[in-house]
Amino acid sequence: MRAYDIIKKKRDGYSISRGEFTEFFTSYLNGEVPDYQMSAFLMTVYFKGMTDEETANMTEIMISLGTVVDLSEIPGPKIDKHSTGGVGDKVSLILAPLAASAGVAVPMMSGRGLGHTGGTLDKLESIPGFKTSLSIKEFKEILSKTGCAMIGYSEEMALLDRRLYALRDVTATVESIHLITSSIMSKKLSEGIQGLVLDVKAGSGAFMKDLKDARKLAKAMVNIGSTFGVRTIAVQSLLLLI
Repeated sequence: MRAYDIIKKKRDGYSISRGEFTEFFTSYLNGEVPDYQMSAFLMTVYFKGMTDEETANMTEIMISLGTVVDLSEIPGPKIDKHSTGGVGDKVSLILAPLAASAGVAVPMMSGRGLGHTGGTLDKLESIPGFKTSLSIKEFKEILSKTGCAMIGYSEEMALLDRRLYALRDVTATVESIHLITSSIMSKKLSEGIQGLVLDVKAGSGAFMKDLKDARKLAKAMVNIGSTFGVRTIAVQSLLLLI
């Protein structure tokens, strides 16, 4: 099936099958589908949405097109925390080492800013010499030594999400609950974690402005985590600009 057919099918309100997703995304990574067609697809998802099954299939394929880290040799529970982001949000910088000091291993693949929000990596990379682009080997070595590690995208993990993330940021498709869910959960489920705590923000300081939409997002991500066997909980927080 051509990329054109996938875009048209979603535009017209039909569901995309797992096989169609696989072919479409694989062709995109191989350079056979250009950015402008993937951008068109993202926009159709923004307006038409996806079913729970489509979102789960998209997430699974995004995971399968990268590497899933094996952390079995690192002792203790492997738990991550993720914030959906907002202006001034620095919780991860404090929480990760705090949890590590209590014996929890925190493997954290963080993101950059989307829209008007700043990401954890943006903050870390403002420190001269701070390196976030690590190989899986380096990631595991640091996690084993310190109990926590914060990294960005690598050439091994989250290959598809890295490219879709950049497109969403410049095509006004950031706020799609389905795209946010597949993006966040594909990264988190690639980390080799056993549990995940989600901080789902809403308000004028977050890109998810409406509390009702934020609750939908929280429910969608928890459902995906549970589907993949990772214990997942979500907390709701408000972030207001005054």
